[in-house]
Amino acid sequence: MSGGVDSAVAAARAAEAGYDVTGVHLALSRNPQTYRSGARGCCTLEDARDARRAADVIGIPFYVWDMADRFHADVVDDFVAEYAAGRTPNPCLRCNEKIKFAAVLDRALALGFDAVVTGHHARLGADGLLRRSVDLGKDQSYVLAVLTREQLAHSIFPLGDSTKAQVREEAARRDLAVAEKPDSHDICFIADGDTRGFLHSRLGGTPGDIVDATTGEVVGTHEGAYAYTVGQRRGLDLRRPAADGKPRYVLSITPVTNTVTVGPAEALEVDRVHGERPVWTAGEVPSSEIDCEVQLRAHGEPVRAGVRVDSDRLVAELHRPVRGIAAGQAVVAYRPDPAGDIVLGSATITTAERAGAPA
Repeated sequence: MSGGVDSAVAAARAAEAGYDVTGVHLALSRNPQTYRSGARGCCTLEDARDARRAADVIGIPFYVWDMADRFHADVVDDFVAEYAAGRTPNPCLRCNEKIKFAAVLDRALALGFDAVVTGHHARLGADGLLRRSVDLGKDQSYVLAVLTREQLAHSIFPLGDSTKAQVREEAARRDLAVAEKPDSHDICFIADGDTRGFLHSRLGGTPGDIVDATTGEVVGTHEGAYAYTVGQRRGLDLRRPAADGKPRYVLSITPVTNTVTVGPAEALEVDRVHGERPVWTAGEVPSSEIDCEVQLRAHGEPVRAGVRVDSDRLVAELHRPVRGIAAGQAVVAYRPDPAGDIVLGSATITTAERAGAPA
């Protein structure tokens, strides 16, 4: 129970369905005062109090599990290391993978519980397949696509058949004080929302060059390549305009040389995506290329693609070019289905390119 409306209603529904429910709040910060509070909060002391009050209204036992050290190692340190390596991680995805459905689920099963119930907006059918939520604007199947078949077998997502508006209305009917509590946003462990400043405090300032891919010229400098991501346009502080007068975007980050390469928007277009550490949640890994849809960022538009998986690698051949695909994000494969798009599997993006270019 995070302290938000979704997890509160999920717990209430599970209890009403006859499950023996225990509410658990995760203490994820070594110093909760450094996390966000109020409308932009997540995992704060305020959230813990809101979760406890919701559990009291529902009438279930409530505990706080301290997982701050595990969270710091598996999510925060990973976040910093990924940026230092020139990638753009998704910390919510990593938290689901390493904390909520690994550390929490392992402890729950060891204590004799059968499953972890969460307020994620996604559906898990009787067939064991993960599907998008009916509320596509709130769908969180993308950040759950790292879960294995075994983990999904011990998971319950009660909200997948409801819209967010319906969840809030139900919370109000149940007299849950969090009914109108705003959703949390951005990254919970960055108190002021300044990702660049957070990374600077841990990685320091390392000046380097910004190079134009078209001319090879140095067109600006930076204080740390980690502060940039593929597709970025704002905040480049270029010393000279491009010869063609067009805006420049970040095309790549090279940590070895501490170089940020920029170029025109069309240079961002890719139609082949490579991923590592694939997880296939929909059964047997396909032996040949399959036609499906892929989503390449948390709120990205699905793109038709041919996907193949070879042991520890996934390759997606996109049916049309897309822009701004960053290493470190997830490529998630979906199969369109009348009952809701089915999550087939996922992988962590390593590279993206135009077909015919070297991988």
